[in-house]
Amino acid sequence: MSQSLVATATSWPGVDPAGITLPSRMRAVAFDAFGPPEVLTVREVDAPVLGPGEVAVRVAAVSVGRLLDVSARAGTHPYARIALPHVPGAEHAGTVAAVGAGVGSVRPGDHVAVFPLLGCGDCAACADGATEACPTARITGLHTRGAYAEYTVVPEANVTVVPPGVGPAEAAALALSGAVAQNQFDAAGLRAGEWVLVLGASSALGSLTTALAVHRGARVIAASRSAAKRERLLALRPEAVVDPVEPGVADRIRELTGGAGVGLVVDDLGDPDLFHTAVDVLAIRGRLVTSGAFLGGKVELDLLTLYSRSQRLIGVRSGNPGSARKVWAAVAEGLRPVIDRTFPVARAAEAHRHLEDSANTGRVVLTTTDDDWAPAPNA
Repeated sequence: MSQSLVATATSWPGVDPAGITLPSRMRAVAFDAFGPPEVLTVREVDAPVLGPGEVAVRVAAVSVGRLLDVSARAGTHPYARIALPHVPGAEHAGTVAAVGAGVGSVRPGDHVAVFPLLGCGDCAACADGATEACPTARITGLHTRGAYAEYTVVPEANVTVVPPGVGPAEAAALALSGAVAQNQFDAAGLRAGEWVLVLGASSALGSLTTALAVHRGARVIAASRSAAKRERLLALRPEAVVDPVEPGVADRIRELTGGAGVGLVVDDLGDPDLFHTAVDVLAIRGRLVTSGAFLGGKVELDLLTLYSRSQRLIGVRSGNPGSARKVWAAVAEGLRPVIDRTFPVARAAEAHRHLEDSANTGRVVLTTTDDDWAPAPNA
């Protein structure tokens, strides 16, 4: 059973069981131009309007993502189509404030996590439950206004009631990353007892991938360049932690696995050097899952080795509703994310700098209680 490395005291906002009428205006953190973290400022914006089949969420916590938030704010996200001014924030959790006509799965007062991927609902991929492969898929906070705000309005299908004992910061940390990690394992056919190498294991997604693999009964090797972060990863109970750039690391991994190599590699980095190490230690019939290519993206592939060893290379873009349901079942069984730090939403710029400095082990989360909107004393 995996545990958070840092406890959080965030509370769920209370809502009248009869629901509320959304205000016409609300507080949010937004930016008017792409740039450094300082472009993020607290201001008042129009509140969203609730429609049929939709759920209004009083936001309690929102994750800060390196790609979905930091890159989008900096203007370097490869796929974002952002109209300025923009309110970021994808993965979030909160209390249901009101529901639209036809909504029956949740009611005001429920504590929910929001899965931020929005599919068209009509294409073949959506019909198969593979929302992540929808040609017109959008992400809340990237293609639409996001959750660095007091309220969001989202489709009913995108909310999940959070199991008892899970706080909003943990729920926000799981809302998308959990579904991505589970989808990686579904695509690769993870088996209990097999060896799994997680590259970038100290990142927000990597730490949750490590925790989920351990929870699923895999024998996990967690890789991180930082000695301090490798020490922290031991709390997740992997079989071993390694430095992926240390000379002889491939020999050590083969020794750990009795010479067979790892059955599954999860690579969320796209670093060409690490990719070649991963291929080097991949077992016969091994699978390498890639989700993201932040550190390069282009590698040479030895097709002779790939086919002669019956190996597979699998791309997983994101999670989907089915993988989200599976990970929430694991949360009910005790799975927890790694929370590095929480910041009040008014200090969103500081949280972005923390991520840009690669200072985190696990997820960074903004909290949005009334006190969290107040500026810092020295601001």
